[in-house]
Amino acid sequence: MTNKKPWMMKVTSSTKAEIDINGEITTDKWDDADTTSASFRDDLKQLGDVGLINLHINSPGGSVFDGISIFNQLKQNKAKVNVYIDGLAASIASVIAMSGDAIYMPSNSMLMIHNPWTMVAGNAKELRKQADDLDKVGETAVTTYLERSNGKIGEQKLRQLMDDETWLSAQESVDYGLADKVLEPNQMAASINKDYEDVYKHIPKSLIQNNNQMSEYRQKLIEKSKQENAEIEKQIGGINR
Repeated sequence: MTNKKPWMMKVTSSTKAEIDINGEITTDKWDDADTTSASFRDDLKQLGDVGLINLHINSPGGSVFDGISIFNQLKQNKAKVNVYIDGLAASIASVIAMSGDAIYMPSNSMLMIHNPWTMVAGNAKELRKQADDLDKVGETAVTTYLERSNGKIGEQKLRQLMDDETWLSAQESVDYGLADKVLEPNQMAASINKDYEDVYKHIPKSLIQNNNQMSEYRQKLIEKSKQENAEIEKQIGGINR
């Protein structure tokens, strides 16, 4: 079975590129050697030496370890990164958003921060290691948010927001220094699949979407991707995805 990547990358000019991160950040493998973060790295290299990356995010989060890897890859890239939170950047997707040199949020988008968690299986030794690793990721997230806030939020307040699983509006995100500018509302308002009601504890009722709505949204993204991929192939001979 072929896995669909939760992102799309394309070159829009000799100096600019677009990345869309949609859906869950997963740890699925495309083959025996690669994980999603490894595949993301390969695709990022395919973009070449561009000077500007416009990163669009609409994601409920997912694998904390792959998300941290994607964040580091974007931070280490030489290009300037502009982040646009089109609808939702929750959990590890909010950490990925912090990779931006500038972060923009439409007024109907949201950012969710909380203490990272994961689902694991294994013996006692393996579970203890996973817990230790998760603690380290949590501290990495705290450091990342604090650095991005540039003094607009204190560590004690931040840890409280993360303990409480806080869903921040665009304006609150700017006030806390986790975004730079509130934009006009767009058609991709913040929403989340009902399946996440069993994962997150404090989802605002207004964000819950039914599965049919989400499926229609995903189908539109797929069709858009197909059209754009076809156009790219005409212009530059295709990009390996």
